[in-house]
Amino acid sequence: MSRVRQVAGGGRAVEVEPERLSGWFDRFADRHGGVVRTERSPRRVVVHASDGARAEVAVPFEPLATATGEVPGLAVEPLVTHLLRPRRIGLVLVRLGGFSVGVAQGSRVVASATDRRLVHGRHKAGGWSQQRFARRREGQARQALRAAADTVARVLLGTELDAVVVGGDRGALDALRADPRLAELLDRAEPRVLDVGEPRRSVLDEAAARARCVEVVVVDPT
Repeated sequence: MSRVRQVAGGGRAVEVEPERLSGWFDRFADRHGGVVRTERSPRRVVVHASDGARAEVAVPFEPLATATGEVPGLAVEPLVTHLLRPRRIGLVLVRLGGFSVGVAQGSRVVASATDRRLVHGRHKAGGWSQQRFARRREGQARQALRAAADTVARVLLGTELDAVVVGGDRGALDALRADPRLAELLDRAEPRVLDVGEPRRSVLDEAAARARCVEVVVVDPT
């Protein structure tokens, strides 16, 4: 079943596998009375339906190597070809207290490391006890993020990668970006951040498959 999420400002984002994308757009056309035109650029593809609906794609692994401009009818073949191209992808999934790092060839993880570090939850009591607990928690968080950064460096630095995909907690990811060793690597990361639960090896396997997918934002006619 496709993942669907609501998009701020209206519309919904549908996660679609590359192998299913042509069929997805065919069904979109059928539901909306056909497609009038397709707009293509290196970073964006927008399909306009006859009833005013549109399907928008921010091109993953940009740029899209195709002629830019407007094309009559449904013309998403260059996007499908682009997404089906084999890639070696670095994966970084991190939440406070847990991380999973890997290299995916296609949708298969070929190298990985996963670990958990204890980070206590927030303490609701007041006074000195709360301050001491907060300092302990901050120390645990620093150690956990340091371990995550060390693992990312060990698994991914020096590895030939076509792309980098990240997931998890944005605050934890920002902390990794502050590590000078990882700045260049994480600057290459795709803008999309995968929504994942507690990083485990099984979650990493799922992320490897999702990293190849594209989100299509569907905006219904007004």
